[in-house]
Amino acid sequence: MDETVLLIGGGGREHALARSLADTEADLYACAGNRNPGIARLVDGFETLDTANPTAVRSYADEIGATLSVIGPEGPLAAGVADALDEAGVYAFGPQEAEARIETDKAFQRRFMDQHDIPGLPTFETFEDTEAACEFVDEFDGDLAVKPAGLTGGKGVKVIGDQVTPEEAKEYIRESGYDRLVLEERLVGEEFTVQAFVANGDLRVAPAVQDHKRAYEGDEGPNTGGMGSYSDAALELPFMDEDDYMEAVDILQAVVDALDGYKGVLYGQFMLTAEGVKVVEFNARFGDPEAMNTLPVLGGDLLDVLVAAREGDSLPQLTFERQATVCKYAVPEGYPVEPEAGAKVAIDEESAGDALLFYASVDEREDGIYTTTSRSFAVVGVADTISAAEEIAEDALAAAGEDGLRMRHDIGKPDLVEQRIDHVEDLRGE
Repeated sequence: MDETVLLIGGGGREHALARSLADTEADLYACAGNRNPGIARLVDGFETLDTANPTAVRSYADEIGATLSVIGPEGPLAAGVADALDEAGVYAFGPQEAEARIETDKAFQRRFMDQHDIPGLPTFETFEDTEAACEFVDEFDGDLAVKPAGLTGGKGVKVIGDQVTPEEAKEYIRESGYDRLVLEERLVGEEFTVQAFVANGDLRVAPAVQDHKRAYEGDEGPNTGGMGSYSDAALELPFMDEDDYMEAVDILQAVVDALDGYKGVLYGQFMLTAEGVKVVEFNARFGDPEAMNTLPVLGGDLLDVLVAAREGDSLPQLTFERQATVCKYAVPEGYPVEPEAGAKVAIDEESAGDALLFYASVDEREDGIYTTTSRSFAVVGVADTISAAEEIAEDALAAAGEDGLRMRHDIGKPDLVEQRIDHVEDLRGE
């Protein structure tokens, strides 16, 4: 059967998905709130629409005769787009609204872990009363992470002892306007992500990735959606061992076993602590930027995964090239606090050299591509070692220049990776 795949979303993550799907025999279409020029060049048709509107997405799926769909961002999942597509007979590789709560509702996420004895659960409490939450800050013996229960684009968490003082945390709780909050023990260690393809009870895991959310070099500044990330040629990262990786995989498997009927990508963000692997959060889709580390080294045909998921078959065993990757985002000057839009993007696939180029939030005009107020584009180096991949990414950034742009040059550099290794050794008393 000929397949027609609808890709939903217009960011760098979706550009990476489009690149993987464009290599298959499927007819590929996309829809997003913004016209991503990289995706548009890979697909048979591109529609600009509100991807959080299930009716609009379903209508476009009907128009193109879609047989499969892949949902990239969390917004459409929270809006029930997967439900609408499944009901229309267009299999959605992405969880329905109820299962997507593992990401979209952090209070549900923590209670779910508690109820099902999922390993890696930190001490936590949920609150719907701001003053009760502030009292908990005063009474808790130790530092806390303050998390809005809903979606915040990766920018809503405040960590006492790292980003804010207890008094600043209470001010944030009172003034943020969030009606539901999760307060949990601060986890100290090294963060990493493991992403998995999930359907029909099967779990197929990808190599671990470390994302860098802080805006500025040296892990300083406010949180962002992610300034870049790296993975190693092995499944684990240099500061991990195989047991750490498998501990994270076991946690993901426990979630899949407990969350009946889950389909799509399950993303686990973990903290490697002195006590072992703890769960920072789960997401119900690929990470952005982590998808740009994972998909370029995925062996085999992504379409085979989607078809097996729809047909109720066992998912194919996945292979990943034994290569390291380094992804670096270029963002508009001032991002994420006061981003300045309108800088012309001076890089394309040719000038990116050996790096892969993934467009994110850009504005394509007749005379070129311009920045908006969100992350602009990412470059990805793929090589035998992290340091070699980092050099490829840096060469591409040099070609892009820094006029109106900012990036973190430290991501993937040997000094930063070594700091991670030393940190974990200190935690373990090695």
